[in-house]
Amino acid sequence: MAFNLEKFFVDIFNPEKGEVVTVIHDLPHGGISDMSRWKERRAMAAEWREGLSKLAGKFGVTVNPLVTYLATGGNNADLPSICRIGDREANFEELISSSTIIIVMPQFSATAPLYNYARKLDRLRVGSMPGCQKFMEETGLSADYAKIAERCKRIAPYFEKAVAGEVEFSTGHKCYFDLSNNLPVHRDDGILHPSKAGKDGALSNLPAGEVFVTPNENDGSKTAGELPHRIGNQTVVYVVKGNRIVDVKGSGPEVEKLREEFAKDRAWQNIAEFAIGCNDKAKVTGIVLEDEKAGFHWAYGRSDHFGGKTGVKDFISPSHVVHQDVVYAKDSPISCKLLEVIYSDGKRDALIKDGDILV
Repeated sequence: MAFNLEKFFVDIFNPEKGEVVTVIHDLPHGGISDMSRWKERRAMAAEWREGLSKLAGKFGVTVNPLVTYLATGGNNADLPSICRIGDREANFEELISSSTIIIVMPQFSATAPLYNYARKLDRLRVGSMPGCQKFMEETGLSADYAKIAERCKRIAPYFEKAVAGEVEFSTGHKCYFDLSNNLPVHRDDGILHPSKAGKDGALSNLPAGEVFVTPNENDGSKTAGELPHRIGNQTVVYVVKGNRIVDVKGSGPEVEKLREEFAKDRAWQNIAEFAIGCNDKAKVTGIVLEDEKAGFHWAYGRSDHFGGKTGVKDFISPSHVVHQDVVYAKDSPISCKLLEVIYSDGKRDALIKDGDILV
């Protein structure tokens, strides 16, 4: 079945007359090499922009020429000051500020900086699609977003009441996540209607469908345990204490490189996210953008865009900023055997068992 861009546009954004729509992607340059998936994504962005321009009259909106910028080289690094809109140069911040609907399809995630813009600008809504691929039009992007919103609404109260979460993985490793810092619980349900715009930040990672929160990053945090991660043919284990990755167990050049990265940048060590993806059409393919919507995941690195403490200034350089998710959906190489949330009275509720969401 062909993807219905008009239905998607209406379901997600519910556009109003007078709105300004901008489609954006980044570009390879210098030492940042191009690749086939990136080329496909740029073509997809151009196709969506063309499709939306044909719908502009029907909805009374303005659709800008395609906007491009030089890739940052780092996931969730701050955006450059200059971009191109069609064939002319423009100030990126001014262009963002003049838009009310942004759809961005970059190679390197721009979710964090665009979320900060969405919190400042009263009308801006952002569909962030880092790493998206054409096939997602038939999987996660074609989901029933009203149903996803209902699932997120059912799961969120468990997070809001919990002081901790405990996860056992299919490898037998376990990790305790300290959620006692009372930070906001976010529902990324994909619904970005005009009423959602404002100080809370109307941004969704599309395809959408997750509930997430930043664990306790303060001194004395009880987040601790072992987090397994399949890299190539081996299982790497992150050792966590005080909400920080303090060691990486494993061998080989990739593991050595990871160990060096964590050792030289304390911000990389930060456990930034505790989340459950709940998009029933999301498929596990190795592309994190959609994989994370299929089950439990956590992330390390930047967290300020979620209400946490770790931001660009905490990394050794803007080019070293990272927010990296690790996913344990049912079809992932390592899955979530059991996820329980724990309340202040010691009682527990199981939310995932053997990869299946129970709520």
